[in-house]
Amino acid sequence: MEIVGEQLIPRPQGVTWSSIIDPEVLKVCIPGCESMDKVGDNEYAMVMGAKVGPVSARFKSKITLADVDAPNSYTLIFEGQGGVAGFAKGQANVRLSPEGDSTRLQYTAKATIGGKLAQVGSRLVDGVAKKLAENFFTKFNEHVSSEGVKE
Repeated sequence: MEIVGEQLIPRPQGVTWSSIIDPEVLKVCIPGCESMDKVGDNEYAMVMGAKVGPVSARFKSKITLADVDAPNSYTLIFEGQGGVAGFAKGQANVRLSPEGDSTRLQYTAKATIGGKLAQVGSRLVDGVAKKLAENFFTKFNEHVSSEGVKE
């Protein structure tokens, strides 16, 4: 499955970049995120809850930022284990570009799942994955656009 989208963030590219790599901002914006801790350079441990149809799971995940080209782009690689529910893994390519006083954020995400989650049906899983990505980037935009983020 591939998910493609974009957002226009009403903040300069530097502010947007600082936020998109900040684990505290990511924790607030990732749907179902319970914790996110830095465990190394560009490496994070995350716990999140997710529900896909009748399957609910708590995923222990590893997130790595690769191919970092500050303040323009990076690739986010994720691997999550949800116990008996199965696993999810994939990557998201995130690109930032200036657009006047704002920043154009573009993303392409790919994910694969296995275990009980894969038995739910690909259309349902694809729909949930797309909704999670849209919710994250919309919430990220709202968070960065708020007065709480310093320029």
